[in-house]
Amino acid sequence: MRDGPARGSAGAGEFPEDLREICRRVREKTHSYDRYSFSEQFNDFLKAFFDLGQEYDSLDDFYRICVAVPLEVTGVASALYLYDEKQDRLNCVCDSDRGCLRRPEPAQPPVRLARDAYAANSSYIVPIYSRSIFHAPPTGPDSNDAVASEGLTGRNRIFGMFKVRSKEPLTPSERFFYRKYCNRIGYNLYNRRIAIQNIEHLRFINSLVMDIEHNVIVPNMYFKHIFNQLKKKIRELGELKEELDSLVLPPELAEEFAGYLARCDVTRNEMMLFHRDLVKHHANISLFLESLFRREHFKKGHLVLRTRRCFVEREVILPQLEHYAARLKAANVDIDRPKNMLEEEFEIMVDVGLLAQVYANLFSNAAKYAAEVIDHHGRPRKAVAYGRELVRDFPEPGRQGVKFNVFTTGPHLDENEAARLFEEGVRGEGTEQVPGTGHGLAFIKHVIELHGGRVGYEPTSGGNNFYFILPVPSRPGVPPDPA
Repeated sequence: MRDGPARGSAGAGEFPEDLREICRRVREKTHSYDRYSFSEQFNDFLKAFFDLGQEYDSLDDFYRICVAVPLEVTGVASALYLYDEKQDRLNCVCDSDRGCLRRPEPAQPPVRLARDAYAANSSYIVPIYSRSIFHAPPTGPDSNDAVASEGLTGRNRIFGMFKVRSKEPLTPSERFFYRKYCNRIGYNLYNRRIAIQNIEHLRFINSLVMDIEHNVIVPNMYFKHIFNQLKKKIRELGELKEELDSLVLPPELAEEFAGYLARCDVTRNEMMLFHRDLVKHHANISLFLESLFRREHFKKGHLVLRTRRCFVEREVILPQLEHYAARLKAANVDIDRPKNMLEEEFEIMVDVGLLAQVYANLFSNAAKYAAEVIDHHGRPRKAVAYGRELVRDFPEPGRQGVKFNVFTTGPHLDENEAARLFEEGVRGEGTEQVPGTGHGLAFIKHVIELHGGRVGYEPTSGGNNFYFILPVPSRPGVPPDPA
């Protein structure tokens, strides 16, 4: 037994609040170890298991450790059985007689899936629970019903069974020890499976990035060549029209021929408009592809900024507004433009591709959610407006930031709804029939915070203002801190 007075000599109230819960669990664990009173042999057993578990990495080696430690330390034969979800059966994957099996074999009686450990013939067979069950198994009068309703092999349930064969019957303390041992097997097996799954995901992501570069981004560049060829053909069509226009025709044919030439002009002009729209749309999609599918994002596991100095209205807002102009018009949403933003604009450091997607989300939301209101002149109004203003002491005293606003007409949001607006998956009340996932504003928050900024929402007269504040780079030529 450990010396009780040395443990927990500081009162619970003396621990830092951040550590109190963990310290409480430490006390519970040390008391449990006192109750277990494992022999020195069993303590060495667990130490060997944990040490070897850190030394060997592969799953097969872990299976070998599970059966080798009991064999070497206590001379007890054992076998490890794992449940295969695809085959819906329990398989032997390793035993102390043959080692790790190249092909798992179906379990034979008396081995079967069971919630509790049981003895059969000369064996003691113990369930191996996954990590969540190990931490919080079903308790209470309905625990058996809970297990039955979810199933022994449902999510976070039983991984398999561990069979111990001993020449002499196991004592109650030895049975208790093997149940605890199987808990450790389950905990380690859970973590190893998660690690393997994560490695497989990373391999898939790396492969996917290569596929995107090879099969999407590089071929996407070819569109520029196609657009240039289309523009060339449109120009040739114009030159052909000029040649035909110079022909001298008999009077009886001239008028009819002039009609054909006029129709050619109309078609050529329409083709030029389509060509312009295609080029702009392609440029926008290419910008989004480049900013979202950078290899650095996948290598680092998070969005990586490529910042440069940028005039936000000229290089970000206006291209996105033009891209969404047709959708806003179709939704009968007017666009109110600031009169002085371009004249007073100055450069800030941003990732143009990602900030463009911030405005794309805001203008898309405006097209979907802007609602008609009656303005102070008593006239109906349904509109989106944008602008910016300088703010003091952002992100710290003595610095300044620039606040970018996107306003839409409509009723104010509920206070509780507004507080959760930028959380992942959150959508406003009454939007069930409007297509959307609740991801857009969460994406905006993530991108702006990566820039060292802050997002927000505020109800204003006649509608709602969604804004974000970005720090202004400190350099000559930037307007002074507003008074």
